[in-house]
Amino acid sequence: MTDLPPYARLLDLRIEDLGNSVRYLMPFHDDVVGRPGFLHGGAIAGLLEFAAFSSLERAIGDPAVVKKPTTVTVDYMRGGTPTDTYAEAIVERLGNRIANVEAVAWQRDRAKPIAAARINFLLERP
Repeated sequence: MTDLPPYARLLDLRIEDLGNSVRYLMPFHDDVVGRPGFLHGGAIAGLLEFAAFSSLERAIGDPAVVKKPTTVTVDYMRGGTPTDTYAEAIVERLGNRIANVEAVAWQRDRAKPIAAARINFLLERP
């Protein structure tokens, strides 16, 4: 992985390489607080987006391919509390021009996600 972009650094994201996938960790801190004691929805969405991009980059394996999100849908299932938040993504479909990725964020229990995102990408191959 390359250096993280500024927004990922603001979120203090950390990456764990799981071999065939990548897991992101976002620790709870002041920059991710929305209403007192809860994560901001934008921070959760950012975490999901970074997980989706990373999984897609890994699946494509060619940094020259331009990935443009065309549709982003985030479902918020429960409030994020003051604890570490994790996210992973799966590439559901990878075609020549389109990719569909699903990302999930959770805290203590992966079986109880706090949010999920579906992101469709337009791929521009060199």
